[in-house]
Amino acid sequence: MLRCLSYLFWMFFVFMVSCKQEAKQTNTLKKGGVSKPITVYYAKGFTIEDFGSHKIIEVTTPWPESKEVFRYLILPKGTPVPKGHRAKAIVRTPITKLIVTSTTDIPMLESLGIEDKLIGFPNTAYISSEKTRKRIDQGQIKDIGKEVAINTEMVLDLAPDLVIGFSATGDVKAYEQLQKAGIPVVMNGSWMEQHPLGRTEWIKFIGAFFDKNKEAYRKFRNVESAYVKASQQVLNPDRKPTILSGSLYKDIWYVPGGNSFFATILQDAGTSYLWDTDNTSGSIALSFETVLDKAQDAEFWIGAGGAKNIEDLVALNTNHKIFNALQQKKVFSESLVKGVTGGILYYELGAMRPDLILKDVIRIVHPEILPEHKLFFFRQLP
Repeated sequence: MLRCLSYLFWMFFVFMVSCKQEAKQTNTLKKGGVSKPITVYYAKGFTIEDFGSHKIIEVTTPWPESKEVFRYLILPKGTPVPKGHRAKAIVRTPITKLIVTSTTDIPMLESLGIEDKLIGFPNTAYISSEKTRKRIDQGQIKDIGKEVAINTEMVLDLAPDLVIGFSATGDVKAYEQLQKAGIPVVMNGSWMEQHPLGRTEWIKFIGAFFDKNKEAYRKFRNVESAYVKASQQVLNPDRKPTILSGSLYKDIWYVPGGNSFFATILQDAGTSYLWDTDNTSGSIALSFETVLDKAQDAEFWIGAGGAKNIEDLVALNTNHKIFNALQQKKVFSESLVKGVTGGILYYELGAMRPDLILKDVIRIVHPEILPEHKLFFFRQLP
């Protein structure tokens, strides 16, 4: 009898302890173990989960045909790594020294008020921002080589808390060297996004490393609101002008694919883009003859590459004179607005401000709709 009572008492004790442990685990989960996904509306290439004590970011498409999912763990310095977590890089916060490798990151840093963290960039001449150029001139931002050949020794000397990398081809040898040396590297794939606002939404990716989630959300919403408002003004245009885009490079004409971010902008601007039925998200490589056959009578040529004027286009290929858009002098380039060292503003700020690109296109093809808008990125070739 006593043995039975002892056994029952022991089972009761185990039960109570188990309940207390379960309650303790549940409370722990509530405090920091439950995931709160940060909402992403347009971007397809990353996700963010906030666990309170740490964040997990996954990047799925840093470059074309990438097969690997890049998982990054963000947690405060001195905090133990959660059990069972496997990450490509562990990023400790707060971050005081940062290196980025794409000009599109610069406006996002400035929008979040963290441009003072930037200490290095490959080929600083590409940067157009007056604010960041001032810091370059003061020696606060070092030139670390070229994006395809980063000076890893210089980066190691700078000892950044984080490097935000970029690759168009998947060649990440330099980044892997830095990673092995103990410098965390994360890949930014914003350029792979098909929707213009998807590129802008990568500000949430950058904000996550600096505990700037609310600021990133607010900045994104402001741009989204301006973009949607502009697009709604041309939902039912009286006509849709036909558009040619792209330019020749070594006898190959590269035009934006029908699923590219620029094709989306052209569609949202109330135009008829001649390659809008194509399902390519990047550029399409075509012969001059193919483009001429399809786009000879296009009303506008928007995105004419690096030509400074009409004469440059004719000198590049005399057959350019056959295009109706050139004959009517309706050719517009994104390459004429530059910073003091030659960086093209469109390729720096365009990802952050697609609303301004959209307004430019609307002003060009439907001037009656946005008569007060002054062209920001694009200029008509003289």
